[in-house]
Amino acid sequence: MKVADRRSELFGLLGDLPERDRPISATLVDRGEQDGYVRENLVLDLNGLDPVPAYFVRPAEGEGPWPCVLYNHSHGGNYVLGRNELLQGCGALQSPPYARALTELGFAALCIDHWCFGDRGGRSEEDVFKEMLWNGQVLWGMMVYDSLRAVDYLAARPDIDANRIGTLGKSMGSTMAWWLAALDPRIAVCIDLCCLTDFRALIESGNIGRHGIYYFVPSLLKHFTTAEINALIAPRPHLSLVGERDVLTPAASLDGLDQELRNAYQAAGNPSGWRMIREDVGHVETPTMRQAILDALTQWLA
Repeated sequence: MKVADRRSELFGLLGDLPERDRPISATLVDRGEQDGYVRENLVLDLNGLDPVPAYFVRPAEGEGPWPCVLYNHSHGGNYVLGRNELLQGCGALQSPPYARALTELGFAALCIDHWCFGDRGGRSEEDVFKEMLWNGQVLWGMMVYDSLRAVDYLAARPDIDANRIGTLGKSMGSTMAWWLAALDPRIAVCIDLCCLTDFRALIESGNIGRHGIYYFVPSLLKHFTTAEINALIAPRPHLSLVGERDVLTPAASLDGLDQELRNAYQAAGNPSGWRMIREDVGHVETPTMRQAILDALTQWLA
């Protein structure tokens, strides 16, 4: 089956979604400068249902169009943090926060609040999941939809180079990075941190309950493995960073995932485009991981 057909099949599992080409609008709440970068506080209309707060950052010096990273925030049970993770970081990430780290390298970045997080909080994730399910929607599908529309928003900004948009995230943000890159060929670089999880290995390890309810897509395993979703990213560069003691990413599956994606990239004609870095840690970013991420972005996106 053609890659485009497999992408359509994957997208079709995400439930009833708003129109893919509905108009997008943005409201600038305020703009300021901090830590050497310019920050825009935005409210985006991406889906026509729920306003989407977002932070956009860019270097304070120089001129665009900038290469840009769509930064996907993590979960961690911290429903308050949301998009603020881009500006503030969190305990499982290295310093400085990615807003500063990315803009110092000459990148712009955007991070949106996903459903149930940040200024889109107030209702429990479980309640939102259940109500959406009754209405034919899938919470993860609605999250992915917003990320796809965030790429649309970035690609339309005159200060962004639409040919140099990458995506990065940790944990839930990691999963979003590889789903988004699999579905949208405009993503030039994918970097996932601490959540390249083999679905069946997660079941076999007894750790399925450690992932939030957002993570689960009806009938997914009838159609795709984790490796098959990630193979849709090839031949575009993809760096995966995992902790071998991370219970959310069963270590027993890593050799198999790595080999399957090596094969996919070899078949796609870019064997050096896939890299997996493994460390003897849990669900955290290490200094080595941070440096590898920044080096990869410099190599592949700058």
